[in-house]
Amino acid sequence: MSQWFYAEGNRERRGPLPAASIVELFRSRRIAGDTLVWREGATDWRPLSEFAGELGLDMPPGQPTAPPLPPPVQHVHIVAPAPPRPGLSGCAVAGVVAAVVGVVLLAIGGILAAIAIPAYNSYLMRAKTTAAWAQLQPLTEDVARFASANGHCPVNGDSGFESPESYAAGDIASARVGRFENGHCGVEARFRVPGKQALDGKHLWLDYDTQTATWTCSSDVADEHLPTQCRG
Repeated sequence: MSQWFYAEGNRERRGPLPAASIVELFRSRRIAGDTLVWREGATDWRPLSEFAGELGLDMPPGQPTAPPLPPPVQHVHIVAPAPPRPGLSGCAVAGVVAAVVGVVLLAIGGILAAIAIPAYNSYLMRAKTTAAWAQLQPLTEDVARFASANGHCPVNGDSGFESPESYAAGDIASARVGRFENGHCGVEARFRVPGKQALDGKHLWLDYDTQTATWTCSSDVADEHLPTQCRG
């Protein structure tokens, strides 16, 4: 029987649960068609609406969807318990089998949690860096316009550009505008995410090549926590 997990509010992971419990949660409106779910054997986290046919849910079309979570990295195989030893009574055999099954199920639940929790945490980190990248896009447009009009890179304090700290918002602590060592214009944003060592104090660099009018993104954050366009 497949074990199911769901992300409550698409933030906190819940489970493992049997399929019947997922159906009951949906029918009681505790979860919806856009709730992210994962079950053993699935390739990644997907909205509940994509499992509607499998679970026998009557779900209207047009359910909203949420970004996919990264797939779990391994599968769990249940090892059948050994046959009872000769001479045990029927009650004793049942007790031994129940105990073995209970231990196996506990082990499976722990392994599934060990797989799903890190994958979900990585998804949340990537959501933060993606949001920061999107937050900086208006600033990159201002940089490109200034460079085109003035023939040189802007810096903080130039007309239309405030101090680095004035751009602090969300998980961004500051955004410096200037010229990189390679001669390109750009933006250096610093993350402020207390308690998250993988992001806190790290940087996101947006590099503008004035010759080709193209932007490239790089960072000292691990690739697994970055949007695709910023991975080196």
